Amino acid sequence: MFERRTRFSDVIREARMDLAYRPRIRYSRRTVQMMRRSVPVIAFLLVIVLTTDLALLVRMTEQEPEEVSLRTSVATGPVLEPAPADRAQSGQVQGGQVQGGAGQSGQVQGGQVQGGAGQSGQVQGGQVQGDAPPAASPQVAPLTSIRQPHLFVVAQRPLSQEVVARISRVSGVRAVERADAAEVVLDGKRVQTLGVDPSTFRAYTPERTARSDRLWRNIAGGEVAVSFVLGNDGGMSLGKTVVSGGRSLRVGAYATMGMGTVDAVVSRDTARALGIPQDNALVVSAPEVDSVKLRRTLLRLLPDDGQVVVINPVLVTPRRTTWSGSSFMTADQIRTALTAAIGKLGRPYVWGAEGPDTFDCSGLVQWAYAQAGVKVPRVTHQQFVSGPQIPLAEAQPGDLLFWRHDPTNPGYVSHVAIYWGDGKMLHAPRTGDVVKLVPVSTRNFAGAVRVSPAVAARVP
Repeated sequence: MFERRTRFSDVIREARMDLAYRPRIRYSRRTVQMMRRSVPVIAFLLVIVLTTDLALLVRMTEQEPEEVSLRTSVATGPVLEPAPADRAQSGQVQGGQVQGGAGQSGQVQGGQVQGGAGQSGQVQGGQVQGDAPPAASPQVAPLTSIRQPHLFVVAQRPLSQEVVARISRVSGVRAVERADAAEVVLDGKRVQTLGVDPSTFRAYTPERTARSDRLWRNIAGGEVAVSFVLGNDGGMSLGKTVVSGGRSLRVGAYATMGMGTVDAVVSRDTARALGIPQDNALVVSAPEVDSVKLRRTLLRLLPDDGQVVVINPVLVTPRRTTWSGSSFMTADQIRTALTAAIGKLGRPYVWGAEGPDTFDCSGLVQWAYAQAGVKVPRVTHQQFVSGPQIPLAEAQPGDLLFWRHDPTNPGYVSHVAIYWGDGKMLHAPRTGDVVKLVPVSTRNFAGAVRVSPAVAARVP
């Protein structure tokens, strides 16, 4: 560094000497004095110019070209923004404008994007409006009817056309829908998953879910929709990318399908990629038939490995106006169940866990009552019909309390707790929390149920 400064000084000194050189021309004394005085000023200006040029040259050589990156979904279909209120907007505009509903995403050149939520598109010299899907989005048939599902049929092998036809002809069966079913590991959790045709299966889901064109386009495009309980309580957040069978799936929506045994739905093409058996499941709608009797009938029509689960039971609880004392749990049974449950305080919530070290809400109930010799169903909405409903003010220790927290299906019972007494309850809340004793909450409260062992044991 010192040597460089020395050399630069030499250059300046030589420049001054050159400027100070006087050719053999006669000048007046005054002219000569002015020329000598201007030499330092000229030299100083030269230094400034040289320094500025060098600095600009260094900056130009170090500067890198600008880089623009675009973020895309793992799935090939349209993106359902992972914002519960659907308010996130995103756009890139060149000579255009982005306007309109929440959850929009677009790239515009000389055009405009406007309209409804959940749109995604690329526009060049044109316009995208309203609820029309982008050109690359999978098309899904519009909703024409809504059917309530009552039974779920599943086997290890594909169900033959003959078996499906026989089930369709059973008295009281209104409609059947083919599907693919298997337990799939998603985000480290074993999840009952359905592969469906989005255009036809949507008719068997709750109305709010069925009417969402965007949701079914997302599923058709390769995303997975998970139940509200799995997403909210199980920690599978919206927008999260999960891996199953070597395939990456984006969690595109919380959408409870109204079937307690099903917590994830994908398209049939995605189901093939995940290795789910084809055509091994049926959803059956039979709104005017006793579900328990129909279940027995369908079992006789199925192969040996076939199973039938009641998902929205019809007439499961006997119609009674009075119940005898012997219809309910004994004092010893209640004491045993409560002692078992309180002994698990502090144990972690794990979605799908049934004990004895980790639990979800309905798993804690099933395990605690089993310690008292009482068999109750596994799923919350089935536990809701394990006995008669009673007013909350009349709840006694050992009764079950239920809530409807699911915004995708407001009528669906999604959480359960055990009433402890004195306005407190025992429950397993959600992922990241533990079994705890807390005051009873009445927000979204669905009702209280007094467990009848005989009724609970008959719930399919």
